[in-house]
Amino acid sequence: MRSGMNVLIVGGGIAGMACAIELAKLDVAVTLIDLDPNWRVYGAGITITGPTFRAFREIGIMEEVIAQGFACRGARTRLADGTLLGEVVEIGLEPGIPYGGGILRPLLHRILADRVRAAGVTVRLGVTIEDVRPGEHDVEVALGDGATARFDLVVGADGINSRTRALLFPDMAPPRFTGQGAWRVLAPRPPELDMIEMYLGYGIKAGVTPVSERELYMFVLTPETDGEIIAQDEQPARLCRALAGFGGAIGTIRDGLGADSPIVYRPLQALLVPKPWHRGRVLLVGDAAHSTTPHLASGAGCAAEDGVVLAQELKARSSVEDALDAFAARRFERCRDVVETSVKLGEMEQAGAPGEEQGRVYTEANMRLAAAI
Repeated sequence: MRSGMNVLIVGGGIAGMACAIELAKLDVAVTLIDLDPNWRVYGAGITITGPTFRAFREIGIMEEVIAQGFACRGARTRLADGTLLGEVVEIGLEPGIPYGGGILRPLLHRILADRVRAAGVTVRLGVTIEDVRPGEHDVEVALGDGATARFDLVVGADGINSRTRALLFPDMAPPRFTGQGAWRVLAPRPPELDMIEMYLGYGIKAGVTPVSERELYMFVLTPETDGEIIAQDEQPARLCRALAGFGGAIGTIRDGLGADSPIVYRPLQALLVPKPWHRGRVLLVGDAAHSTTPHLASGAGCAAEDGVVLAQELKARSSVEDALDAFAARRFERCRDVVETSVKLGEMEQAGAPGEEQGRVYTEANMRLAAAI
């Protein structure tokens, strides 16, 4: 790949920022655009697995994430009433990589955004693409502010409802609702809670992840009949009813919920774009190509890995087209595994599959993800 390329990244989430940081290391002129003029991020906390920490290390943010988040030394499993079933203490994938952990989403966003700007990336906010027209050796882009420009490569990292994907593949089916909703609530962290904890029972998956020295977030997956958004004023009562009978940290957080509690809820959807993930020199990455549910806590990891692998392939190949083909060849099966296994785990939860069977599927998937990208 020749240095001095002009690359446009559409979307300023984890995938877009990871791509921007990694491509800027290749002496590439990178422009990142995001529709939100304030470049905000929504959500509470995020669970970080060993493979995700590994990708963050490659990008250069792992130590900062650990410093501002929380690195766990293992995980505990409890019954719904809080009874301890077991505790696993494990080393990370490699020396220096934590077993897992968590961080507040806004903090992770800020860490990445600061690295993007420090890398010399041009950031334009409040604008997105209206059209893309791939040519033989470049891409003509029409922006929402009326401007047009040409780029050597366009990377669509604009999320599950990707505008880039709709322009490239207009006949593709939309993301599908998987039958569950995800709830996240921030709460104070008791000093003794130093691990990720999972609670099993009542057909609902719940757990807590430390995200700092003082905070944790509770995550809950519930069966839902449709993919509609639940009104904010209905959320506390709905979540309290779902968690009836839970004890331990889950019960404590439930009992503290009130009308003003900051709850983040979203219906779960999944999507896997078939190969190829590009048309001409327009490529899809992150949730635009492979949006998953949170059952393997690997959506952010896959997004970060996309940035790492894209830069590696562009550096190694003599042509952009060969690099994009090689990128999809390396990424597709791994991302397919994450999406399909995550959806399968959700289906098993809804069907009431035995915990041992769910644990086997989860463990085997994490063993596969431990392999180098």
